[in-house]
Amino acid sequence: MGEILIGTCSWTDPTLIGCGCFYPDWAKSAEDRLRFYAGEFPIVEVDSTYYAMPAEQTARLWVERTGDSFVFDVKAFRLFTHHPTPLKALPKDIRESLPAEAGEKANIYQRDISAETTDELWRRFERALLPLDSAMKLGVVLLQFPPWFHPGDYQREYIAACKERLPQYRVAVEFRHGSWLNEKNRERTLDFLRDNGLAHVCVDAPQGFSSSVPPVPETTSDVGVVRFHGRNAETWEKKGLTTAERFNYLYSESELREWQPAIEAMAGRTKQLHVLFNNCHEDKAVRNARQTRMVLD
Repeated sequence: MGEILIGTCSWTDPTLIGCGCFYPDWAKSAEDRLRFYAGEFPIVEVDSTYYAMPAEQTARLWVERTGDSFVFDVKAFRLFTHHPTPLKALPKDIRESLPAEAGEKANIYQRDISAETTDELWRRFERALLPLDSAMKLGVVLLQFPPWFHPGDYQREYIAACKERLPQYRVAVEFRHGSWLNEKNRERTLDFLRDNGLAHVCVDAPQGFSSSVPPVPETTSDVGVVRFHGRNAETWEKKGLTTAERFNYLYSESELREWQPAIEAMAGRTKQLHVLFNNCHEDKAVRNARQTRMVLD
């Protein structure tokens, strides 16, 4: 059986810090909090890299503040996965180089910038992760595509091109439109991921929406990923909520035990399995991560 690493999808969420239920009183700084977290869990997902381009110096600090075997999964910058991207999320020099029509928009998409600018952003993203990779602490780069990213030839070609942008890193793919993994498309999607050396991200999330992806406990590379988003159907597609509010859900022990056979089976088919809790409202994710660790022991 492959190694199972259990953790959460953030260690800096304001509601986690503010609730006072996880970090001790002495963990006041970013350094203290990461060191404490890394003493509790062997893996974390970095979501700040989705909202803004990462910096190489920051990655170096992450390396210094964690143990030798600690693992970071890193979420890809939103522009790369066809999400609307606020101008302020771009590096200043990139922002200032944009044509006037792009600079007037509140949000831009990749189609709004030149191929050369896109290439430069990918180069910077890849370079920023080098300290993690060099220290053997980089798990996967997570490409999370939006609900409007449907199955098709262009979409598959684009995903494969993203993998080519990061040739030395392991890349995982999460879909947010159920058609990718419905009965009609499931095998084709999984075969595509296998053929391109991409890790399939299995999700636990509310069902019954177009953005609901069925939980398919399959692995397609030497690393597997399971992300738990909670099952709060009332907030899943509700507008105007913070990320923490949207994923406000605490799994029961019985719900976690339902996953035990699937997690163990997935671990048996890969070298390493990342089990990550994204229900990052207050300390719900860390509580469920600890429970899952006990369930699997």
